[in-house]
Amino acid sequence: MSLRVDQSRFARMVAQLIIWAYDNGYEVTFGDAYRDPRVFGKVGQYKGYGHASSKHKSRLAVDLNLFRDGEFLTGSEDHRPLGEYWKTLAEDASWGGDFTYPDGNHYSLGERRD
Repeated sequence: MSLRVDQSRFARMVAQLIIWAYDNGYEVTFGDAYRDPRVFGKVGQYKGYGHASSKHKSRLAVDLNLFRDGEFLTGSEDHRPLGEYWKTLAEDASWGGDFTYPDGNHYSLGERRD
């Protein structure tokens, strides 16, 4: 698949995740959705913060801020219901709560599941 096709598929999946979140009593806002290579370096280059090969640089990752009943939920485990749903949307969908160093608000496409 081309990057454009993957980005389009990812955008649709994020929309599905957001709808699922609201249908299940959560609210979300966006955190990191894109890391501009002019600021954070090209894919494979470490500059600024985050991994050198971050999927954010390819527009294939998003960090979501999660709320329930007006409370900001910051723990990786708070995101588990969304993460488990996210992984059902595609075989290559990865949730940051499964990473070696958990990053529960991270949802991406095309990353290895730890």
